[in-house]
Amino acid sequence: RDALIEIWQTGPEGGHWGRCAADIETGLARFTTLKPAAADGQAPHILTWIVARGINLGLTTRVYFPDEDNAGDAVLGIAGDRAGTLIAERTHAGYAHVIHLQGPNETVFFDV
Repeated sequence: RDALIEIWQTGPEGGHWGRCAADIETGLARFTTLKPAAADGQAPHILTWIVARGINLGLTTRVYFPDEDNAGDAVLGIAGDRAGTLIAERTHAGYAHVIHLQGPNETVFFDV
């Protein structure tokens, strides 16, 4: 719940990023941004980096969108059966993505 989340994405005029501390009570972080563009043969995604007390190294993951053609994305393909942990959910307000640090629904993290 004391995490700092940073996002990086491709935008219309180059790369964009944002940083937000998670709410200490709920663990939620909220970003308002444009949906990223596809780049270099990859499906549109947001690169996400998480640091928090108790995590020795920052955790890197991606957030993909359910209404995009993600089939050809090689990085998403690496996730295999756990690729669903990288797909956001469409909501009435945009998209939501839950990151699980451990457990049966643990989000895929990449060793970069």
